[in-house]
Amino acid sequence: MSSSKQKPNNHNNQAAQHDPFAAIRFRDYRLFTIGRVLLFTAGQMQTVALGWELYERTNSAMVLGLIGLMQVLPMIALTLITGHFADKNDRKKITLCSILLLSLCSIALAVISYFQSAVFLVYACLLLTGVARAFLKPAGDALMWQLIPTSAFTNAATWNSSTFHIASVIGPALGGFSIALFRSATWVYILSALAALLCFCLTAAIKPQKTNFVKEPISLKSLAAGAEFVWNNQLILAAITLDLFAVLLGGAVALLPVFAKDILHVGPVELGYLQAAPSIGALIMGGLLVYLPPIRKAGPALLWSVVGFGIVTIIFGLSRWVWLSLLMLALSGALDSISVVIRHTLVQIRTPDHLRGRVAAINSVFISASNELGGFESGLTAALFGPVLSVVGGGIGTILVVVATAMIWPEIRKLGAVHEDL
Repeated sequence: MSSSKQKPNNHNNQAAQHDPFAAIRFRDYRLFTIGRVLLFTAGQMQTVALGWELYERTNSAMVLGLIGLMQVLPMIALTLITGHFADKNDRKKITLCSILLLSLCSIALAVISYFQSAVFLVYACLLLTGVARAFLKPAGDALMWQLIPTSAFTNAATWNSSTFHIASVIGPALGGFSIALFRSATWVYILSALAALLCFCLTAAIKPQKTNFVKEPISLKSLAAGAEFVWNNQLILAAITLDLFAVLLGGAVALLPVFAKDILHVGPVELGYLQAAPSIGALIMGGLLVYLPPIRKAGPALLWSVVGFGIVTIIFGLSRWVWLSLLMLALSGALDSISVVIRHTLVQIRTPDHLRGRVAAINSVFISASNELGGFESGLTAALFGPVLSVVGGGIGTILVVVATAMIWPEIRKLGAVHEDL
């Protein structure tokens, strides 16, 4: 009996390691992933539209930074609650409600854009968008990992990164072309709302998932369980802390409208290219990671990829040539893709299912929120010291963060093949 049970497990392990399409072969994961591509595409289109429209209206780098801050505040404030909610309730229903709210926010932005309403109304919509994402992140992530076996986690982490970057290539390009075509951001918001509704339909078609939620009242102990788990797992803490500060300091994406208009002297179409460049690089790297064997020395690969991210960020900040800027942004995406795959695999393999929502919520603050906080930091430093010094200083800070991480958590330097934790 024991040998007959081991054969399927061995087969699953081989599929996860050698089959580039291991995770995609599961129907519900395909539906979920296609829906996410649409939703991420909508979000990227909307990011381009918001940045271009608000900078055109205000000519203020600080306004661009506030775009990120308005979306990240709800994620930080609701982190413990949304994680607990995802672990104690139907994750599919939470995901559907969150997607619907995102669609409604896009419709509201279209109305505000059409009538050129006050900027504070845009920020109000972004706050609601942040609330939707605060619930969507832990519930959606926890639901996604229920759709595949553990043996396909490494492959799924690579596909998750690749599909996100597919959307990040398509989205900014569509956003830039739409603004140029219609000479307005209004239609971008409408298209974003339609894409979110398609994502809603695909997610609704996923089969109900069997869950064994333990019903317990909300308490400080249950809310903090995810944070406690992360704190007690030093490798996870090191990996997500590294990404937090690297993105917080090294992210230049929020300032791309400034670089496009004032430094590189290009228009909305080229802005779309600049927005898409990191994802093109990440997509190429993701394709390589899908077909190559799993990384054997994950720790050193993680550290060196973030060092490289800092270096190319510095070069981008100093560039005055649009093609060099595009190349550096593409390299930044490729290097970031390596760290994303390693981190996601490490977190998911080491997290028990009953804590996935809460750990995903903590992870979202460290990772997803770092993008928005990084945008605010970039906008603030650009307003104080100028965009070039902001980006170059951030790149230097990223390299220093890697050095500090390697010293504080020396075990990260010794991390081998993450998939062997299975």
